[in-house]
Amino acid sequence: MDQAESAAPRTTKGALEAAYPRPTIPSQPTAAPGEQPPPRTAGAPAQPDAAPGQGAAHLEAVVPSQPTAVPYGPVAALTADAHPEPATSASGTPGPESSPITDAPSGGPAYAPDPHGMPASGTPGPWRYDPWAVVPGQRSAAGSSARRRRIVGGAVLVALVAGAVGGGVGAWLQRDGFGRTLNLPQTAAGDRPADRAPGSVSWIAARALPGVVTLHVSGSGESGTGTGFVLDKQGHILTNNHVVQPAGQNGSITVTFNGGQTARATVVGRDSGYDLAVVKVSGVSGLTPLPLGNSDSVRVGDSVVAIGAPFDLPGTVTTGIISAKERPITAGGKQEGTDISYVDALQTDAAINPGNSGGPLMDSAGRVVGINSAIRSAGGTSGEPGQSGGAQGGSIGLGFAIPVNQARRVAEELINTGRATHAVIGVTLDMAYTGDGARVNTKGADGPPVTPGGPGDKAGIRTGDVIRAVDGVRVHNGQELIVKVRSHRPGDRLRLTVERDGRAHTAALTLGSAGSG
Repeated sequence: MDQAESAAPRTTKGALEAAYPRPTIPSQPTAAPGEQPPPRTAGAPAQPDAAPGQGAAHLEAVVPSQPTAVPYGPVAALTADAHPEPATSASGTPGPESSPITDAPSGGPAYAPDPHGMPASGTPGPWRYDPWAVVPGQRSAAGSSARRRRIVGGAVLVALVAGAVGGGVGAWLQRDGFGRTLNLPQTAAGDRPADRAPGSVSWIAARALPGVVTLHVSGSGESGTGTGFVLDKQGHILTNNHVVQPAGQNGSITVTFNGGQTARATVVGRDSGYDLAVVKVSGVSGLTPLPLGNSDSVRVGDSVVAIGAPFDLPGTVTTGIISAKERPITAGGKQEGTDISYVDALQTDAAINPGNSGGPLMDSAGRVVGINSAIRSAGGTSGEPGQSGGAQGGSIGLGFAIPVNQARRVAEELINTGRATHAVIGVTLDMAYTGDGARVNTKGADGPPVTPGGPGDKAGIRTGDVIRAVDGVRVHNGQELIVKVRSHRPGDRLRLTVERDGRAHTAALTLGSAGSG
């Protein structure tokens, strides 16, 4: 091989070396004892031994056609496919540089031979630099950096999870405290009472309570508590006569409103026959009058609400239904003369107790349909709650209210004139009669049984006649007849079914008027 042929590969390796500087190369391993390492000239490649039978060895190109990574570090073994067959010397034995794996110095690693004929030694030759090879030190640094990133990322993830779990556990401990502190669940606050469904008890109460008052009455050695409600913005308040009766002429009446304000009141007018009274407060603004309904429209089974101050507990609300209509009752205490009140009442099972007297009975539209006045006691008598009639024991579900149609007429008369008028038929009745119906007295205590020129006399009623019905509705005694008559206005026309000497006939009658005593 001439010099021209060997110059090309040297030039190519020099170019590569200039383009890709070699890294720092570890020190040359020590040669085996008794063997001199072959001298190397800078820039000249080592020539491999010629194969047997060849005159000259052909120099292989140093740069492979495709980049091949050759490990520089120690290797455990190399397969036959990974490297070319080792070159042999002329004697047929492997030369010192043609061993598949070159022996390393004592205690050092073994290195693989170069696939392009470079010496297999611990220190790479000048032409063994491979730009695509991975430097072992760099591989270890990159791997360590990746491992560190994975470790740090895992630690951050664990910290986040631990923080979330710890926060939840801490919140639970703060709330429940391992049973040391008990916190009961509770729903959120509901709507305001004013937002309740129309017709509900709370809706009715929210609108009625501002217009309901409590009355404290004292005088003549007596005192008592009752209820009333505002009629107009001028300060008129309607209540029962038996509530204000203890005040007499010189007593005092104190009105307490639902908001707690108090005012003194004076009596405008009262009527014992209807058990109604009107008082008035002055200098009070912002009054809330209650709307008045129509008691003729009430039906049995309708829902009602009673409001009052039972046992001096103001603003008490109870509910029930209309149990019956046109229930004749008497109340008033002494059961004599005009002290007796005759009421064609609405019966209700809404709880009415001492202190409820004079309070409103409301329908489902929030309108007053009655004035609570009396209850039936367990002893079998009726009377004003807390007054006479044995009703102090409280409600047993039998309460009675004056129909608002009757109360309205009486209240208007008391406000306008100070007196109320009663419808009369101009006869006196035998209250001791035990037969069916109401019998006209056979003799009068203070005058004739039939008032001359009165409504009864004009209708042809005579002494001893028995009145059995009013407008077709049966009456069973004198009390029921009085109640039916007083439920009408003076001047109303009635048809009476009258029995005389065993024969019945109908008498048309126009009601007269009598002032309250």
